[in-house]
Amino acid sequence: MNTVHRIFSSGLLALSLVAFGAAAQDPHAQHKAMKSARVELGTSAAVDGQGRLWIATVEAGGQGAAGSYVVLQMSSDMGQTWSPPARAQQAAEPIEAAGESRPKLAFGARNEIYIAYTRPLSKPYTGEIRFIRSIDGGKTFSAPTTVHANRDLITHRFESMIVDRAGRVYIAWIDKRDSTAARARNEKYAGAAIYYAVSDDGGASFRGDYKLADHSCECCRIALALDPQGSAVAMWRHVFEPNVRDHALAGLRPDGKPVAASRVTFDDWQVDACPHHGPGLAFGPDGTRHQVWFDVKDDEGGLFYAASDAAGSLGKPVRLGAAQAEHADVAAQGNNVVLAWKQFDGKETAILSRVSGDAGRSWQERELARTGGASDQPRLVNTPSGIVLVWRTRDDGVRVVPADRR
Repeated sequence: MNTVHRIFSSGLLALSLVAFGAAAQDPHAQHKAMKSARVELGTSAAVDGQGRLWIATVEAGGQGAAGSYVVLQMSSDMGQTWSPPARAQQAAEPIEAAGESRPKLAFGARNEIYIAYTRPLSKPYTGEIRFIRSIDGGKTFSAPTTVHANRDLITHRFESMIVDRAGRVYIAWIDKRDSTAARARNEKYAGAAIYYAVSDDGGASFRGDYKLADHSCECCRIALALDPQGSAVAMWRHVFEPNVRDHALAGLRPDGKPVAASRVTFDDWQVDACPHHGPGLAFGPDGTRHQVWFDVKDDEGGLFYAASDAAGSLGKPVRLGAAQAEHADVAAQGNNVVLAWKQFDGKETAILSRVSGDAGRSWQERELARTGGASDQPRLVNTPSGIVLVWRTRDDGVRVVPADRR
C-alpha cells in the first residue's frame, strides 16, 4: 500500500489525491488544501489560582481593520456562565487560530495571565511567536512582544506554553532557521527544529532561542506537561532516520543546556509530509507517563495510547476509536486519567473518551459531546472539581463537560 493510500485510509486527511500528491513534495500542501474551508474555532483553556476557568479565543478586528484580537472570557461556575469577552490587545494583528495552532493561555503563581500566539508574516508559512501578560488579573495587558531573538522571515510557529512549579514560563515552537541555513549551503536537512525560550521574571523578559532538537516535523503541535517534580517536558513528532515520523521526548532546562531526546513511539511511519497532528502528554503523580498520538502503523492509520512507568518503560500501545478517530488529548489528576478524541461517523462529530479511576489499570468508554457542525479539537483541563472537556463548536459555542465521571 503506498503512502497516499495509507494516509487517506486513516480517515484523518480527507483530501483529494491531487492534494496528496502535492504533499509528497510540500509538507504544507495539506494546509493549503484545507485553509479555504477551515473555520477558525481555535480555543485554549486554563484554570487560575482561584479555580476559575478561562478561555482564549480570537475575534476579527471588525470595521475593515486588518488582523484579529485575542479575547479572554472567565467562568466561575465551570462554563455555565461566562464573563463578557475582553480583548487582550490594543491593536489588531494577524493571529493563527485553527487546527494545530491557537492562542495559548497559562497562569503564574500570583495569577499573572500569560498569552502566547503565532503572528503570520508576509511569506507563506512564516511567523513569529508573540507574548502578552497581565499582572493585575486582566484589567490591563502589556503590549505584545516577540519572544525569540531570531527575526528571520522564516517559520517560527506552532508554539506551546507552560509554567513550571518554580513559576518559570516556557514557550516552545517549531523553527526553520537551521533548515534554511542548510539549504543555503546545499545540504540536506529533514523537517524543522524545536526551539524554546524561558522567562523567570513573570514574563517581563525571555532568554533563549535554545534549541531542543533538530529534525522535528514541520506542522504538528508540541505537547508540554509537568513531570511529578514540576519540571517541563516536551513531546513532539520527530523525523528519525531515514525518514520516519515517530515521536520524541525531552525535558526543557531553564539554562538551555541540551538534553538528549528519547524516542517514545515506534510505528515507523515513513511519509514525506506533515500530518498536522501533534501528540498529547500527561504525567501521573507516581511518574507514569501517559501519551496519545496519531500515526500510521502496518499500513493503517489511527490514534494510539500508551503509558510508561516511572523508569520510562513503555507499555504496549492501544488503538483508540475507529479509523476516523483524530486529535486526541490526555489529562491525569491523581488516579484519574482521561483520554478524549474526535470521531466523525459520516453525519456528526463526537468526542469520545476512555476514563480510568485507577491510574490507567482499567478503563470505561464514554461519549462526552456531539455536534453536526464544525468544531475545534478537544481540550482536557484539570480543575479543582476534576478533569473537564472544553470543546468549541460552531453551533453551540464553548461547551464544558465533566470528563472523569465513570
